[in-house]
Amino acid sequence: MSKRRTALVAVVALIAGAGALYAITAMSPVKPAMWGTSADAPPAKRWQAVAPGRIEACSGQIKVATAVVGVVQKVLVKTNDKVFAGEPLIQLADEELRARLAAADTQTALRERARDEKSATGSARTRRRALDAVAEAERTLYDARSAVDRAAARQRAGGGSEADLTAARLAFTRAQNELSTRQDELRTAEDDGALPTSLEGQLSIARSESAVARSVLDKMTVRAPVDGTVLQVNVRVGEVVSPGSPQPPLQLADLSALCVRAELDERDLGSVRSGQAVTVRAAAFPDREFEGSVQSIAPLVEPGRLEPPGSRNQAELDVVRVTVGLTGAGELTIGMKADVYFRSDKIASP
Repeated sequence: MSKRRTALVAVVALIAGAGALYAITAMSPVKPAMWGTSADAPPAKRWQAVAPGRIEACSGQIKVATAVVGVVQKVLVKTNDKVFAGEPLIQLADEELRARLAAADTQTALRERARDEKSATGSARTRRRALDAVAEAERTLYDARSAVDRAAARQRAGGGSEADLTAARLAFTRAQNELSTRQDELRTAEDDGALPTSLEGQLSIARSESAVARSVLDKMTVRAPVDGTVLQVNVRVGEVVSPGSPQPPLQLADLSALCVRAELDERDLGSVRSGQAVTVRAAAFPDREFEGSVQSIAPLVEPGRLEPPGSRNQAELDVVRVTVGLTGAGELTIGMKADVYFRSDKIASP
């Protein structure tokens, strides 16, 4: 009887031990081998290098400043306006300069009348006509530019049409071509080496004073140097602006092409080449990827200014500036932070 009880206790203990071992095994996850992954696991993305950067216009941001000191009389554009090269952006007060130009033109007209009282023949007459043609072409060009300014301002204010502006710009282009032609003719006429008369010299001085007055007056209009979009307007009517102002009155850029200015760790320079495909990711669009390629690599190593991916502290690294051109910028905006992933040669797509 004791033997049977002993055997029964042993069997029960064996069953209990097996149950406990099964429970422990069920609660513990099965880990894969340390030297490999499951055959069904997707391959990890691989990159030659990763670098932080910022979105910029490929043309760069243009800080538009004034050429002279003046008081802002009109601000003709606002943020996000698209402008063309030569379009007036800001008008400075110019009443005094307009009066000066009127006086100079009056003096020029008097000198012309006095000169015309003395007739000229031969090469002197040819040179006189060439000088008159150039002077007339210069006045026409100035008037044509003023007409473009008025047409652009009217259209911007909603009171003009695109057709009127187009016609004014075409007339301005024709006036430029006409002036170039007349200047060529004058150079040919002056090859004879004949000296001008006293009256012709006085007229030349008067015309020069008129030209200077027009040039100074023209500087009271701040114009767009290139086609682009207005990024910032930092002035108001009544403010005084000058060429040395710490903050430019306006900033604009050509947004038709965006780039990323990336800071590549110098240790990764050997892994990146011009034309290499890249993927760009921005924190503002975590679920999207943007494509591009390396446009240029600066031949200079310098201290980094941006934070590297995954870091919260200022990078204390030496970096190389890399410009990446984007093929589809979408909603990306200038100044936005982005990470640039330089693709491996063996991977066609991320």
